[in-house]
Amino acid sequence: MPRSSLSPGSSSRRGKRSRARAGAPARPDSNPDRKRLDLLLEERGLVRSRSQARGEILSGRVLVDGVVIDKPGAMVSEGAKLELLAKLRYVSRGGLKLEWALQTFGVDVRGRVALDVGASTGGFTDCLLQHGARRVYALDVGRGLLDWRLRRDERVVVLEGLNARYLKPETIGETVDLATIDISFISLKLVLPLLKAIVRDGGELIPLVKPQFEAGREKVKKGLVRDPRVHLEVLEELQRFIVEELGLSLLGATYSPIKGPKGNIEFFFYLRNSAGRSGEVDLEAVVAAAHAELG
Repeated sequence: MPRSSLSPGSSSRRGKRSRARAGAPARPDSNPDRKRLDLLLEERGLVRSRSQARGEILSGRVLVDGVVIDKPGAMVSEGAKLELLAKLRYVSRGGLKLEWALQTFGVDVRGRVALDVGASTGGFTDCLLQHGARRVYALDVGRGLLDWRLRRDERVVVLEGLNARYLKPETIGETVDLATIDISFISLKLVLPLLKAIVRDGGELIPLVKPQFEAGREKVKKGLVRDPRVHLEVLEELQRFIVEELGLSLLGATYSPIKGPKGNIEFFFYLRNSAGRSGEVDLEAVVAAAHAELG
């Protein structure tokens, strides 16, 4: 994806832009292995000057160990993995997440009608349009969140102030070819059943799985799920629900290349609205790959 990175010993936006704040504002730090983020960017050669570093950080384009940090004076480990996102193609980082999923699953959206559940700023909507969608229904419980450029696009049908839990076919007025889902604070189990009647037979669904909203409260610490075993439990239970209770087919799974709020690792499922045979999806391997890449 469009980013450059540099870290010792290695080479290697949706909704309102999520920004996890790590470290503290510029002040003396007793740990000699920690430095100001703007200084580290300059030292690593990722920017030409400290002034540029400050601009990139304040613009939300700097990732530290996979998490956006927007304070130039944040103290971070000298060994941290720093990544500089290229100027975003989309109105939020969510577009980059969905782009990854579309490419990974080989989904062609050209000429198709899509529903974006939890559109927020419109990262997923923007990605769908740029990949050729004919029309996108952008649905969100909030109001006034969708980017103005998308709001004015004649291909976008804005559905504001609508809770996805009470979504009905008449809300859309037609069946859609594809549904993308990025919701927070509720489980996908409350929304996916409603989409069966809205996505055409044989149509596809790409939900973003957020373990912190799927796992039991006792497994979520301060809004964060770190344990790969819990990630696997969440994915396996969701797979069971999708296949056995909803009768959808699970065709694939992957992780999101960009962490969510507070540094949560997130995942994508690729579903088909049919009871056909699900593909052989190795969820354990997906979780292992996510932790190997994102930590």
